[in-house]
Amino acid sequence: MGIFERYLSLWVGLSIALGVGLGLWQPSVFQTIAGLEIAKVNLVVAVFIWVMIYPMMVQIDFSAIKDVGKNPKGLMLTIIINWLVKPFTMAGLGWLFFTIFFADWVDPASAQEYIAGMILLGVAPCTAMVFVWSQLTKGDPNYTLIQVSVNDVIMIFAFAPLSAFLLGVSDIQVPWETLLISVLLYVLLPLIAGILTRKILNNGKQTQVINQFLTKLKPWSVVGLLATVVLLFGFQANTIISQPETIGLIAIPLIIQTYGIFIIAYLAAKWLQLPHKIAAPACLIGTSNFFELAVAVAISLFGLNSGAALATVVGVLVEVPVMLSLVYLVNRTGHWFRTQA
Repeated sequence: MGIFERYLSLWVGLSIALGVGLGLWQPSVFQTIAGLEIAKVNLVVAVFIWVMIYPMMVQIDFSAIKDVGKNPKGLMLTIIINWLVKPFTMAGLGWLFFTIFFADWVDPASAQEYIAGMILLGVAPCTAMVFVWSQLTKGDPNYTLIQVSVNDVIMIFAFAPLSAFLLGVSDIQVPWETLLISVLLYVLLPLIAGILTRKILNNGKQTQVINQFLTKLKPWSVVGLLATVVLLFGFQANTIISQPETIGLIAIPLIIQTYGIFIIAYLAAKWLQLPHKIAAPACLIGTSNFFELAVAVAISLFGLNSGAALATVVGVLVEVPVMLSLVYLVNRTGHWFRTQA
């Protein structure tokens, strides 16, 4: 890993501090940026999110899907956790904490927005950092690629209806048009751009050219993430300073969700007798989130200054250190699993 990925938790923390500081120092600048939007999609944030998503879309080789039948158990585990378990446990925890446990500390309107942000995180399975978690746990890179590819195909068709269903359960009116446009902008179009880029670079089967391109492009993904974090925390600066406890309240159910889903997936992988190089990335993919997409849709649906956007950004803050702790746990327990596929 490069210095950006290796110390990502530190860079995210510094970006949060910078964003809050700039937001308090120059609130008018952030208000101006917040006004640069079309159909509830902020143009500046959209650029940064594209910078984040495009490099990881170039990494995806959809021709790898044909090899899915070789190890179906790991893929099925990831799909079940991502689409049949995780979205519903996230929605349940959000409802439990913000309508019952935290009801005396959060007003109902804000609670609904926090729940919405959590739901969007839960319905967006990880794409970007999956390759990092897989590498850190010595996961099978080819199988990880298959898992990511299949998840992205499912996400194109399932993200919008599942998000709308769960948000509807939380009594939030969902503008379908905005949600579908967000999926188009932040999943489908970058995916097509990534496929076309690979096709152009892979002319003559020159894999080395793609790897060299990705090496140069990869740091920009983190730069886009950090720039987005700076902006989002700049937009939320006054809220964070006036209500710092809100960050802690949102983080509690997110942390419980992350560790809880991991335990479910890891125990299931052990029961299925998966080899470690398959079990490790399968569980970590199901545990982490595609927070870039969640942030983008939260902004599109509820606005830059909404509680939903804040909840998804807190997801960024929580995810990296928690996932690094899970990587450590996975590596320490590798002897629980078979070593060969």
